[in-house]
This record gives sequence, C-alpha cells and structure tokens, in this order.
Amino acid sequence: MSVENTILLFLETLKNQRKLSDHTLRGYRTDLLAWNESLKSAQIFEIKALEVELSPLHLRAYLSRRMDELKKISLCRHLSSIRGFLKFLRTEGWIARDIGALVPLPKAKPKLPEFLRVDEIEDLIEAPDASTVLGRRDRALFELIYGCGLRVSEAVGLNVSDLDFSTGWIKVLGKGSKERMIPLAEAAASAIREMLTDRSSLEATGEDALFINFRGTRLTTRSVARILTKHLMRIAASHMISPHGLRHSFATHLLANGADLRGIQELLGHSRLSTTQRYTHLDLGGVVDEYRSAHPLMKAKK
Repeated sequence: MSVENTILLFLETLKNQRKLSDHTLRGYRTDLLAWNESLKSAQIFEIKALEVELSPLHLRAYLSRRMDELKKISLCRHLSSIRGFLKFLRTEGWIARDIGALVPLPKAKPKLPEFLRVDEIEDLIEAPDASTVLGRRDRALFELIYGCGLRVSEAVGLNVSDLDFSTGWIKVLGKGSKERMIPLAEAAASAIREMLTDRSSLEATGEDALFINFRGTRLTTRSVARILTKHLMRIAASHMISPHGLRHSFATHLLANGADLRGIQELLGHSRLSTTQRYTHLDLGGVVDEYRSAHPLMKAKK
C-alpha cells in the first residue's frame, strides 16, 4: 500500500476511534502530508520501501530542514504526528520496527496562557449592543465561554437541550467525545435566556443549536473568532486574544482568587493536571487584587 493511502487510513482511525476534533485532525493531516512530500522526493512511495529506507537519521535530517520554517512548538507537533503514524503502522503490522520511538521530541519552552484583565473582561461582556439581536447573542456567548471556561468548539457545539436552567447545570461534549457537567454561571444563564427570546427573529432552521448566526445556522469556531476580534477592537483591549483566551482568563482569575487546582482541572475538562498547572507559572499578583475587587460574573449585575 502507498504511504499516502496509509496516512489517510490513519486519519480515519483517529477520527472514528479516538474521536479527535476537526482542528486536531487538520493538524495531523497537514503534518503527515508535508512529510509524505519529503518521502516522495526521496523516492519512497510504498510502505515496504518506507520500512527499508527510513531511519532515525532520515527523520532528524527532515526535522532539521523544517527548523527554518517552523517554531519549536510546531516542530514538536510535527514530529509527534509522524511518531503517532509510525506507531500505528507498527501496531497494525505494516512495519516491523518503530523508528519514530528512537527520535525524541525536542524540548520546547511551554507557552504561557494569554488572558485578559478582569476589567477588560467586564468591558468585553458589555461591548455588544444589547439593544440588537446579534448583540444579545454575542454577550451570551462571551458570558458562557468565560463564565464556564469552555473551549470555543464546545460552546458552538452546544444545543439548547444541553442546558438545564432549573438545576443550573450544563452538559458539555469535550475532547475525545468526553461529556462533563459544569455549573452554569447565573450571569451566563440570564444572558442566554434573554438571547433565546430572540430565536424566532433569527429565523432558526429548526435545529437545536444554542448559538446561531443571522441565517439561523450554527455558529462556527471561525465566526466566534471574528466576533471576538470585532469587540476587542471596540474596547481597545491591551492585546488581542483568541476565543481560547477567554477560557485562559476564566482559569487564571479563578486561580488568582484561591480556587483549588483540581477543581479548575475538572471544570476545564483537562485529562492531566500538568495541563492545568501551566496557570501556576503566571505572575498572578496583580490579578489577585483585580479579582477580589470585582469578578464580572460574581458581582451583582446592574
């Protein structure tokens, strides 16, 4: 079988068995197809040829050539994708030895989470025009992502039926199709209730999606990024962040106010505590004072 076809089979396995997100699958696909182009240049087209020709030296040489194009963290992901593919080939019996295991991942300095100050979060939530349908939607979106620490993919994947206003809980489908229950912040619940009264004016298509666009179809992660950028520019935030930065802000502000790290891990849906511990490396001195003075989701709304 050709290397390219086996890569496609590997991607299907990741999608169907490991339930990886579309974003993660795109990363694997990009990395492996780029590597496959290098294999083609070396006249390696079939899996049998790959097993004969591939060596740790080949992988190191390939990574060395990519160093000028990729940041170290991207290089780590690139090698991780290749190692995962080679491990798959070994497990399935396509090759007899796993060369990828002999090439260690380069050590990359962990990137610290980016977050907004408490006052910037307040300004962001107030930025959408609450007199308009889309403004009320945007406010509910920000309240929910920040108030519950959701990934943007989790937020756009929510259905109205996932929210239980009577008990104050929300069911979230996270990475690897893992479900978790998160307490629904009162400010977020209030904003969502107000948004849902507008549903008929947005001409919903009948689907159960919680967040929809002006055409009545489900919001995408890219749409959320554009919405956030628009409002960040409006409030002249100190720096631009991605929607994931709202999740980082949630965790940072909770930690600054003395929340338990294990509790934050559960809320974020991290499988490993080490992932949550990144927030302990931040300089939280100024954040503590801000949080104690006024957390936007815990003080009474005017």
